[in-house]
Amino acid sequence: MTVARRDDIPQHRLGAGGPAVSALGYGAMGLSGVYGAADDAESERLIHHLVEAGITLIDTADVYGNGHNEQLIGRALSGGLRDRVVLATKTGAGGGEGLGRPERIHQAIDSSLKRLGTDRIDLYYLHRVDPSTPIEDSVGAIAEAVQQGKVGHIGVSEVSADTLRRAHSVHPIAVTQEEYSLFTRDVEAELLPAARELGVGLVAYSPLGRGVLGGSIRSAADVENLEGRQARYPRFAADALEQNLTRVDRLRARAEELGTTPAALALGWLIAQGEDVVPIPGTRRAANLDANLEAARLVLPAEVVAELSEIFPPGSTAGERYTANLRGGLGR
Repeated sequence: MTVARRDDIPQHRLGAGGPAVSALGYGAMGLSGVYGAADDAESERLIHHLVEAGITLIDTADVYGNGHNEQLIGRALSGGLRDRVVLATKTGAGGGEGLGRPERIHQAIDSSLKRLGTDRIDLYYLHRVDPSTPIEDSVGAIAEAVQQGKVGHIGVSEVSADTLRRAHSVHPIAVTQEEYSLFTRDVEAELLPAARELGVGLVAYSPLGRGVLGGSIRSAADVENLEGRQARYPRFAADALEQNLTRVDRLRARAEELGTTPAALALGWLIAQGEDVVPIPGTRRAANLDANLEAARLVLPAEVVAELSEIFPPGSTAGERYTANLRGGLGR
């Protein structure tokens, strides 16, 4: 059995009133040394390549490399590519007290604009909820930036359904960004239904389970920067990783039967969840990027989507998403 493929990358809309973007976006965090060393010149070539390939959503944040990531993206887009993409960035990572204050958000927006070398941010997120600042105040500050023409659309990240509704009551929220993959399906219980009720899109980060669903990792020995990942993500602990890889073996076997790759199949499953869901896998290598783009062209039969859902049911992944100290910054 093989699956049908589209000729072009389809366009999806981020929320009822949000921007139209390619069905597969790009998360740039890894270009700032989070998962391993990255070369800036090679990274800029990668950005050029992905834009030419048809990816129109590029996602960064002020915290990635302490501003390095935004500067890198800004340089890469400076040669006339800026108007061909929907540029998204964020502030408030960690959910620390004070990071969501209106005055802090206005300062962060101005700093991001400068680093990105642009006069507008197409999609601006509150990266994490500040426990000391009402979400209404944080979103209200971004709404002021919308009125000033500095921001096009507003997003939030790692929120509960209730927090999303509160944010949306202040200003229309275009999108919420959440961890969502075959490994992480928590959003399906309450948040995704609430988002659809409100007309809010969902951008899925870590859509390949930080690389594990890509199929190239068969044991801990294949994990780049293993100690660094284990320090942040319990799913990379030896026992948890071994358990999770047993189901990836089934994903790999099914991908071979369908004439595609595990990464494309895992991403294709996400894209098949609806036109309001856009995954943003990240990579430092053009070959991996091209392989991921296969997902946007796949037309997965409903029975294949259902089969994958059964292989990776909600709550079945071994290990927590984050260590306890990092979970404390999720806010929600």
